[in-house]
Amino acid sequence: MQAYTNSWQFWALLAAVFAAMTAVFAKIGVENVNSNFATFLRTLVVVAAFVPLLWFTGEYHGLSSLSSKTILFLVLSGLATGASWLCYFRALQLGQAGQVAPVDKMSVVFVAIIGALFLGERLSVTGWSGVALIAGGAVLVAIG
Repeated sequence: MQAYTNSWQFWALLAAVFAAMTAVFAKIGVENVNSNFATFLRTLVVVAAFVPLLWFTGEYHGLSSLSSKTILFLVLSGLATGASWLCYFRALQLGQAGQVAPVDKMSVVFVAIIGALFLGERLSVTGWSGVALIAGGAVLVAIG
């Protein structure tokens, strides 16, 4: 089992499973509430879950131990996450979870492009083919 827990594939697959559960639970949850309030409540749950996790694992770090670059980019990431969640919950209110979630996964395509342009990351031809298939699949689900 340790070989699995040390691989990015294991954690990425778990992330996908939890993201799928998020879509289904959120679709049901936003049925009778404003999507912005639903996002707020979800955020509170995430914070409430992470405070004890950091405390029990001893992984909390004071902000003074972080570089200004780290803080800046984590703040930007947090703002982007919040914006993504607001848009995602609104989309779930208006559309079907089976359509919203695949379009949301267009983020995979955007990450591949941005990673190549700004981070110097390289994908193989096979990798780019997979990215193209994800984009095509998201478009087909959106128009279908």
